[in-house]
Amino acid sequence: TKFILLGITDRPYAQTPLFVFFLLIYIVTLVGNIGIITLVRVSPSLHTPMYFFLTHSAFIDICYSTVISPRMLADLLSVDKTISFSECMMQFLTFAFFGSAECHLLAMMAYDRHVAICQPLLYVTIISSRVCWQLVASSYLFAFFSAIICTWYTFGGSFCGPSHIDHFFCDVVPVLNLVCPDNHSSEMVIFAFLAISVVGTSVVILLSYISILCTVLRMCSAQSRARAFHTCASHLMTITIFFGTGFFMYLQPPSSHRSLDKVASIFYTVVTPMLNPFIYSLRNKEVKGALLKCRRR
Repeated sequence: TKFILLGITDRPYAQTPLFVFFLLIYIVTLVGNIGIITLVRVSPSLHTPMYFFLTHSAFIDICYSTVISPRMLADLLSVDKTISFSECMMQFLTFAFFGSAECHLLAMMAYDRHVAICQPLLYVTIISSRVCWQLVASSYLFAFFSAIICTWYTFGGSFCGPSHIDHFFCDVVPVLNLVCPDNHSSEMVIFAFLAISVVGTSVVILLSYISILCTVLRMCSAQSRARAFHTCASHLMTITIFFGTGFFMYLQPPSSHRSLDKVASIFYTVVTPMLNPFIYSLRNKEVKGALLKCRRR
């Protein structure tokens, strides 16, 4: 009926500094992403499909981080790190939902950049307001079914072994390690489903950027090429951080998981949601311009 989260570290002297460090990260995450959403809403110049997708990405980052960070911060200052079975399952369900939604939204943003650079004259027709809502809705819908299936196969077995989860939240690998007597079939189903989901979105991103690269290399003007690369740089940086740690964590055999898993998990659950607002704003002239106009008002 209950699990015990072992947390990030078992060293008492390190827990308070880590609490302060991750609390600051969480506050910056909330302020940065809420700031992005507010700026896009109040700035007419940012009412474009790219920033429409960006606001949903910021919303997902807020929820994604909130699922993990408050519980992790509480456990760093608490002696009792127990979590009930239902709380653990709900944490994993919401984490899987927002994580999957983030993957699909990044793929949608790559497709948006592909149309903007490769078919600029048809961009307004192809990426209309209706299409934007359909793409975002499909991302959330697929993420919901993905989260339900992964949660069912993760928590649907019998837990008759130790109750200690060697992690700071209820993730699929450490929870499956507690299932007995044999969880091989569940591992294979979840691994196959994650592979299809993550690899599928990765293929969309890869094909989009291959097409973008071919189009950019055919441009005659060096200024046009630099502008196109600058447009995609922020998105590529986010993809590299998010998918890099995700591939390391989930697309390796269960027997290969080691202590570095916690470090990788911290990157994509805590650090990446904090970095995204800075990646998209500090390298973006349109966001900087909209921010200056808001300050003048």
